[in-house]
Amino acid sequence: MEKEKLEHFREILRDRFQELLAEAEKTVTGMTSSNDNYPDPTDRASLESDRNFMLRIRDRERKLLSKIKSALERIDSGDFGICEMCGDDIGEERLEARPVTTLCISCKKKQEAMEKARGA
Repeated sequence: MEKEKLEHFREILRDRFQELLAEAEKTVTGMTSSNDNYPDPTDRASLESDRNFMLRIRDRERKLLSKIKSALERIDSGDFGICEMCGDDIGEERLEARPVTTLCISCKKKQEAMEKARGA
């Protein structure tokens, strides 16, 4: 892949990484600085439900942060944009849509078909 394209993807990944860290910081700040006291059990339950939902989102984002780090390492090592299963190039359109991907579209379809067949 051309150096300009690699830098383009590096910038996309770094920007997304910073966005996710900023969102995580907001969540932590919001949860630790909140002194909400809800005497009504329904209000308290609603707050807990909202917090639980937010924490699930942040957990997914934490996993995405790990994938972004891995993608940045692949850029540095020269493996970015190469399918881990077949070794072919991953299309730029796919990388634009999901820059953390490690599989070309063909291998991803095969993987999903196998998962569906196993019932996963």
